[in-house]
Amino acid sequence: MNRVLVVGIGNLLLKDEGVGVHAVQELRESGLPPGVEAVDIGTNSYDLVDCLCESDKLIVIDAMEGGGEPGTIYRVSFENLELKRKGELLSSHQLQFHEAVEMAKMMGCCPEITVIGIEPKTIDWGTDLSPEVQRRLPRVVELVLQEIERLFSD
Repeated sequence: MNRVLVVGIGNLLLKDEGVGVHAVQELRESGLPPGVEAVDIGTNSYDLVDCLCESDKLIVIDAMEGGGEPGTIYRVSFENLELKRKGELLSSHQLQFHEAVEMAKMMGCCPEITVIGIEPKTIDWGTDLSPEVQRRLPRVVELVLQEIERLFSD
């Protein structure tokens, strides 16, 4: 059986920047299947190295600026995210995320990585998500659960 980790990245003190952490909290409350763990790593992407080495499949949830309307949800494989480093889809933690993946690869860890990104509206002081992003949170949770189901069926 594959070990799947769902990782929420973000800063809860910067409104929509914390959407990944909010999503992980929702996932924990919804109940996850055996073999799946939801982890809040906050803003320190280097904690991802351990997550990468402890999992076969990794789902990362983060705020992602892709030029869409606030609340737009993106699903991107790590390989496609890497190709777009200089393009449109950029996570606010993307450089550290990329470096963490490279470090894990050097250690022989290379899980399948899927990124679920949510277009932020407001990145400013505050702990609440914007209404546009808050409305999309249930859909993010639903998509992550579908992704988990897909990973276990492969």
